[in-house]
Amino acid sequence: MSEDHDRAPVLTGDDLLLALNALASPHRLRILALLRRQGRTHVSQLARDAGMSRTLLYLHLQRLEAGGLVRGELELSTADGRALKFYEVVSFDLRLTPDFINTAVATLSPPAAKKEED
Repeated sequence: MSEDHDRAPVLTGDDLLLALNALASPHRLRILALLRRQGRTHVSQLARDAGMSRTLLYLHLQRLEAGGLVRGELELSTADGRALKFYEVVSFDLRLTPDFINTAVATLSPPAAKKEED
């Protein structure tokens, strides 16, 4: 997503698809809501609060991160030097209007060419 200092980030068509894909799951919506309420949260705590395994949580977080909705950050523990992963919500404002969609479509990557069958 490209940014202007005085305006919200400008989404390309590809960015829009990633964001909508990230939001197209009740699990990811719940994770996003948890992070919004709790703020920056360690993955183990987030997995417990979401009621899912860390492996499944990571899959959902990858989609949310690809959609530009959350950010993950590694931190070293001062106690034992282990790497700890924390996630937080990225500020976003997604408003869908026909004009916005029309503009976003103009910036979509071309579809992959299909192989012709013999």
